[in-house]
Amino acid sequence: MNEPSLKLPLGGFLIGLGTDLVEVARIRGVMDRQGDRFIKKVFTEEEQAYCLRMNHPHKHLAARFAAKEAVSKAFTTGIGRRLGWTSVSVYHGERGEPHVRLDVRGEALLKDVGANRIWISLSHTESLAQAVAVLLRD
Repeated sequence: MNEPSLKLPLGGFLIGLGTDLVEVARIRGVMDRQGDRFIKKVFTEEEQAYCLRMNHPHKHLAARFAAKEAVSKAFTTGIGRRLGWTSVSVYHGERGEPHVRLDVRGEALLKDVGANRIWISLSHTESLAQAVAVLLRD
């Protein structure tokens, strides 16, 4: 069995740092009230496909919601004119580690701030979801 390499990528210059903590019940409540409207506004198709197949999708959606907020804080823009909800999409690498995919606006913003990579870490329990995002330049 071929194990994926555990070698981590080299660091770089820290350009931005953001974190966010979300109550899972808050996301569940919005899902109950708004359903598909909320999910389609905030999450990419890639994120929806992953989260909605889980037994408890609200926990996974909450972690991705926190990730979008954390990335927007690392950019110091928040979610709005320069970075939209679906500008940030979380997907998994070969070891199941989270990665960020940016849309055109997100890529332009990454270049504008002088970064070329984003590292992200997600965590969730039954009640809380957290994300930390780091903008780096090689």
